[in-house]
Amino acid sequence: MEEVKKFAETIQPYWAVMEPVLMVRTATDYDAAVARLNQLLDVVGDDATHPLYGLLDTLGTIVRAYEEEHVVMPAVSGVDALRYLMEEHELTQADLPEVGSQGVVSEILRGKRKLNMRQVQALAARFNVSPAVFI
Repeated sequence: MEEVKKFAETIQPYWAVMEPVLMVRTATDYDAAVARLNQLLDVVGDDATHPLYGLLDTLGTIVRAYEEEHVVMPAVSGVDALRYLMEEHELTQADLPEVGSQGVVSEILRGKRKLNMRQVQALAARFNVSPAVFI
């Protein structure tokens, strides 16, 4: 029991500083946490050796848990996801040869043709996302 008490006394001053960073209970807390997460991403990136990587990972987990419980994500079609990823990566229809010709990509984006499994797998590999994103 003495060991637990000593631990609590040691950690208490640090927790007073970290609690506002790690507690996400309200929409306001969530917005602040997402802003902090984006700032950490700008500094840490994907460098797992960075001293703040553990904080980035922990805050990301906390934000994700809050989102799963409180944030309703809109239903997005595979074509919507493809459009978004193309915009984010500044790609044109011609930049997706793994899908097919520019004409095939155009038909997919206009809803005249559906993505097949080969295309879904190729897009998932290209954008490093789950194939479920495009289904």
